Amino acid sequence: MSKAAENPEVAQLPAEPQVAAPVNTRRAAAQRVREARDRLTSTSGTRPAFDTELLRQYAQTRMSASYVVMLLVVATGALFGVWMQPVSAAAWTCGILCIHAAIIRNCGRFLAQSPSLAATRKWRTRFVLLDLLYGLCWTVILIHPAGLDVASNTLMMFLMLLVIAVSSMLAASLPIAALAATAPVTAAIALNFVLSGTFDNYVLALLALAAEGYFALLAHRLHSTTLATLEARAEKDALIGELEQAKAISDEARHRAESANVAKSRFLAQMSHELRTPLNAILGFSEVMKSEIFGEHAMPVYKEYSADIHSSGVHLLNLINEILDLSRIEAGRYELNEEAVSLVHVVADCHHLLKLRATSRGITIHEMFEQGMPRIWGDERATRQIVLNLLSNSIKFTPQGGEIWLKVGWTASGGQYLSVKDTGSGIAEDEIPIVLASFGQGSNSIKSAEQGAGLGLPIAKSLIDMHGGTFTLKSKLRIGTEVIVTFPPERVMSALAPLAEEAPPLQPETATTASADDKRRTRNKPIMSAGTGL
Repeated sequence: MSKAAENPEVAQLPAEPQVAAPVNTRRAAAQRVREARDRLTSTSGTRPAFDTELLRQYAQTRMSASYVVMLLVVATGALFGVWMQPVSAAAWTCGILCIHAAIIRNCGRFLAQSPSLAATRKWRTRFVLLDLLYGLCWTVILIHPAGLDVASNTLMMFLMLLVIAVSSMLAASLPIAALAATAPVTAAIALNFVLSGTFDNYVLALLALAAEGYFALLAHRLHSTTLATLEARAEKDALIGELEQAKAISDEARHRAESANVAKSRFLAQMSHELRTPLNAILGFSEVMKSEIFGEHAMPVYKEYSADIHSSGVHLLNLINEILDLSRIEAGRYELNEEAVSLVHVVADCHHLLKLRATSRGITIHEMFEQGMPRIWGDERATRQIVLNLLSNSIKFTPQGGEIWLKVGWTASGGQYLSVKDTGSGIAEDEIPIVLASFGQGSNSIKSAEQGAGLGLPIAKSLIDMHGGTFTLKSKLRIGTEVIVTFPPERVMSALAPLAEEAPPLQPETATTASADDKRRTRNKPIMSAGTGL
């Protein structure tokens, strides 16, 4: 009895060299070149597209907060109208509202225009000048308080902080504009406190400068956050563009592959018809000539030539069949005709078919089969092709006087396995993925005089994969090769126990018997269930 086969591991093709690093390197280099070019052509050290987007955000923020600024201006004018002369306060209010209206109008015009590099520079300068004028207007009213008492100083500090905070928030997308709007106010208030000559005013002047620095830092942080958001969005857009381009390339490659697959299918179908028809004639006539059915040849060598023609034709027909089978498998059109198959019986038949070839080469084939194994649910033709491919390969690459072991038994998980082991020349470890690939041949196969197309092992592996099994190839140079294929436990058909119930009668019951049974059932029926259908 043979031991259960170990869990096989299918040999995988060697992984291709990683190409992600060069791609990332090229992408990073291209990004650095693009950023350097953008810094040279930008007015703020960022990308030109970012300059335009920052200006657009500045204009949109200004327009959305226009009513808030107008409310602040009107409230300040009304407050100073009580403390100062109403005419001066009204004039100041009208003047700063006009400047605010000019800012809003220019923001609307900028948003309505198409972005360009020259226009961005022009509008950037214009917005900075308008904010500077806006800040100077606030300076005019804040440096002329009603008195120099504590209430006046508190009012000045409160209004200054409010103006600085509002201006910093509105112009955060354009830090230089925020500085132009707040620096004149802060400088004027600090200078006014310093000129008063008291210690408390000196402290207020320092607080004003500290507040200006704080809000300037806050505006810078907001600008940095906005810029980082824009950069992330640009990177996302660039990645989406690369993905769309890769998808387009992939779709085009898929269409080309589908077209090539259709062309291959048409070619194989044409080859199947055009080659097999004359090949069958060649095989038939060469068989007649080889067998000398119509008489002996005048020259004995003609018989040998006829035998060579027939063997070459058989080899070519087998090659065509293998190519067609592999093509159907790869195209997913190979359908399994599943039925109950005895693996031991199939292996024994294949051994009987190839026994003459092995005997002619002096090769001994040993059979080690488990007894009483149930059938498996699979394709008998595919199973037979798997066994023939593996056994013919072992006979082909085993030297004269070698040995081959055929084993059929149980796997550890409850499935069935087939093992073909020989004492041939073996396969190098780095060549195992090659021989498992389509049309792949190892160095020993190339040196062998009995070369093949390199399709036997790939077809056997594909067929066992279609059955849900595994394919394992173990080999060592100058020692031998062992191939193990396993069928999963769910394909093993265990014997079923006989039915305990009696079989139904072959003929229907007569009407008399049925009436008697009905009367008996009615008599035995409970009274409470009468008429309920139970």
